[in-house]
Amino acid sequence: MQSIRLLEEICGTRAFIVSDSVMEKLGYLQTAVDYLGKAGISSVTFTEVRPDPDVKLIADGMKLYLESGADVLVAIGGGSSIDAAKGILYFASKMDQPSGGEFKRPLFIAIPSTSGTGSEVTNFSVITSEEGKVCIVDEFITPDIAILDSTCIQHVPQRVVVDTGIDVLVHAIEAYVSTMATDFTDALAEKAIRLLFENLEILHRDVKDSVARDHVQNASCMAGMAFTNANLGITHSLAHALGGTFHLPHGRSNALMLSAVMEYNAELIGSANGYAAERYAKLAELLNLPARTRREGVVSFIREVNRLKKALGIEDGIRALGVDPAEFENALENMADAALADRCTPTNPRQPSKDELIQIYRKSY
Repeated sequence: MQSIRLLEEICGTRAFIVSDSVMEKLGYLQTAVDYLGKAGISSVTFTEVRPDPDVKLIADGMKLYLESGADVLVAIGGGSSIDAAKGILYFASKMDQPSGGEFKRPLFIAIPSTSGTGSEVTNFSVITSEEGKVCIVDEFITPDIAILDSTCIQHVPQRVVVDTGIDVLVHAIEAYVSTMATDFTDALAEKAIRLLFENLEILHRDVKDSVARDHVQNASCMAGMAFTNANLGITHSLAHALGGTFHLPHGRSNALMLSAVMEYNAELIGSANGYAAERYAKLAELLNLPARTRREGVVSFIREVNRLKKALGIEDGIRALGVDPAEFENALENMADAALADRCTPTNPRQPSKDELIQIYRKSY
């Protein structure tokens, strides 16, 4: 049975559905509308979502949402659709209510169509503004219900499988080495990492493989639960600034920053004996990689990550994506400043200076 059928069991009167044109063309949006209709819920749809939703898109969606009078909010699509729905919910709650009363929060349901952001279970939303990408972190925007239906991702292009899949891996790794990691987030991150190394290459070769598709989607959700409780690190901070400056996909930006960040966190040039090195070495043991010493474990894990990236066709560096060297150098100061101020930086296992962030950027170029 398709999990999306759970919509016919939802209680409410009117739904506001945030999606995109792709989900509309593939018929998944109409499927959601039909199942909600069986529950006696009418729907208003907003399908203007684009990658990297910006402030104007949020404002347009919020206007329609407030006019709809919806008591159910449904996001169906990739991370951009779910982020847009979160942004609409967040800013709608901040507006003065016409009646003078308090904002009545709708039932919020998220149905992901990609296996990457884990946004269906997180309190994070990334919105693009003139200043770059802004990260909203608030429990108020965490969906109440997440519906995982891997049939919704069977038409995802190969490149999107890679970008979103590697994003899941970064979520899990950064949650695992976060200074806020706990036994509970560790368990979720470890399982997500194992599932990804066992299934992501298979899904990359054949998105129709339903077993691999289920496992990768589950890994995405687990990693989302891990990082929404443990937070992330500077791979994401650097990727947010890089992607916002050069308009690169978020997952691809993360992939390009990951190896250099792990080398920095583990202090491979130094003792390789700190907290982050210990954690990376544990992940090497989890994957049955050589880890007789902490340094060997770190090196083994980084090599395995690099092997996976190569198998998925990820570029060797930022330059390979067509970023001009002079433009890159000119942007370094501003990108490093943005990364330092990012909400993900405080929980990184090693607190960087601006110059260190610039060096990580250069190494990743």
